Order: sequence, then C-alpha cells, then structure tokens
Amino acid sequence: MSAKLPQHEKAYRGLRDMILFGELAPGQAVTIQGLVAELGMGMTPVREAIRRLTSHGALVFQGNRRVSVPVLGPQEWDEIAFVRLAVEPKLALLAVDNINEKVIANLKKIDDDLNGAIAKGDVRGYLESNTLFHQVLYACSRAEVLISIADMLWLRGGPSLRVVLGRYGTANLPDKHAEALAAMRARDGEALAAAITADILQGVDQVRLGFSQELD
Repeated sequence: MSAKLPQHEKAYRGLRDMILFGELAPGQAVTIQGLVAELGMGMTPVREAIRRLTSHGALVFQGNRRVSVPVLGPQEWDEIAFVRLAVEPKLALLAVDNINEKVIANLKKIDDDLNGAIAKGDVRGYLESNTLFHQVLYACSRAEVLISIADMLWLRGGPSLRVVLGRYGTANLPDKHAEALAAMRARDGEALAAAITADILQGVDQVRLGFSQELD
C-alpha cells in the first residue's frame, strides 16, 4: 500500500495539474482563496504549493492576494524549447538501459490512450497522456537533477501549448511515440533520443505557429 500523501504535496500536485492541463490560462488571475476552494484544501498547504510553483516560474504574484500563470512571448518560448531540446533527449538516452518490457507495455497503453484522445478531439486527455508518457520514460533515466529541470520546463511551457490546442484542436498532432517505442524495443538509445527530439520539435512548432498567427 502506498503511503498517504501529506496535504502540502496533494495541494502542490493538484495546482500543478491545473497549470499543466489548462484549468488556469496564461494571464488569468485567480485569488488564493479561490484556489483553496477549488482544491478543497486548507490555506497553509495551498500557500506552500503556490510558493513552490512561483519558485519554478509557473505562477507569478499579481498583488491583492492573486496569482496567475505567466503569459509567454516568442522569446521565452524559444528559450524553453532550447533547454528542453538539450535536457529531454539526454534523459531518453539515459533511460534506455533501464527500460524493461513492463515499462514498454505501460508506455504503449499510455500512447494508445493518447491516440484515442486525439481521435476524439479531447485536448485534456491528450495533454494528460502526453505528459504521462514523457514522465514515465524520463523516470527510467534515474537522473533526478535533469528530471527536475524537465518538470519545470513543462510547467512553464504547458499552458501555452494548451492555449494553442484549445484554439486549433488535436487534428494536427502527430507525435513520434511510435518511433520512440520501436527504439526502446531495439534498446537503441540514439534512436530514442532522436525520436524524443522530433516529438518535442512538433510541439514547439505548434506553439510557434500560434504566435505567428497572433502577429498576423
């Protein structure tokens, strides 16, 4: 039986998911009291969750006891993309020797759920499955410092991707997970890193397209 999560960790995970999966849109100010009500938790654990997420740049204080998800511009997005492309393929490369058939079967199930979400136009389901696919893969690297950096980058960039998907839907969301799974089965670290690089670039380009159309 898994240990019961402490309240501050439950609050952190709940608020993190609200950011990652689009319940808090970039620039949308919310009160701390409102988050307490939304999460159904006490003021102290919610404040601690906010403190942790502001330290990661995933939230910013707006004054008058309000916080919001930062609004990214093209330069900030390019910076996030640059670091993701340095960190995440390395995590995939480190993970390959620790991936067994059980992990591959789990990742295949997650990817099937992701493809189902794309087919249904389920943006939230797509985001949840896509995030989980990468989290499970990167956990196999056992590189805690790099994993923490990747998590921070997803928190910073996830809301922008959610905005773009909400606007244009899931129809144009091919990914490189099939190639990644094939590389895992072949125990080919270089091919796995290349598939993750291509996968990241597809998401990056989706958001860049959104920025360019906003400027038109």
